[in-house]
Amino acid sequence: MFKIAVLVSGGGTNLQAVIDAIGDGSLPGVEIVKVISNKEGAYALKRADICGIDNCCISPKAYEDRAAYFDAMIEAIKGSGADLVVLAGFLVVLSAEFINAFRGRIINIHPSLIPSFCGDGYYGLKVHEAALRRGVKVTGATVHFVDEGTDTGPIIIQKAVYINNGDTPEVLQKRVMEQAEWKILPEAILAIAKGRVRMEDGRAIVIYE
Repeated sequence: MFKIAVLVSGGGTNLQAVIDAIGDGSLPGVEIVKVISNKEGAYALKRADICGIDNCCISPKAYEDRAAYFDAMIEAIKGSGADLVVLAGFLVVLSAEFINAFRGRIINIHPSLIPSFCGDGYYGLKVHEAALRRGVKVTGATVHFVDEGTDTGPIIIQKAVYINNGDTPEVLQKRVMEQAEWKILPEAILAIAKGRVRMEDGRAIVIYE
């Protein structure tokens, strides 16, 4: 069994997409062994509870500094036996120590076609507001490996979504979730679980057909 830990900050819609993919058989041999939120009361934790998935809140506010916080995170994830760490709307900037602890085994889902509308300050609705403000006709989502930069790690998979006249940030966000994020996150997890994708030399993506 390929084990994953999912890190969340809010409602957990991408977590739910992974849960659903496991449930309908499109993620065979994959198990969520831990869900961790940095926010007490995040609905993502409720989703985990409903499915009987081990979960907890590890809040930065409970620790004297970032080093202590990430030490606790590392310990919790290692204790779960997770093979892969999935950032599914996790809005905490990772420390170098955390990244080193799981080098090549952390992925993130971002609601744009990287390198567009990504990096510092681009998260949630802000991404879609920027896309609409710029007037692009196509947006989408990206799953990538995580490195020390913000949304700079090697890209695993992307999916495009058309922007329609009259779209609001909220409408566009929902379409990107439904047509891209909820599809490619399970696909990326499965590819890694099956050994078809890996991070090599800190950069390269190797795809095994």
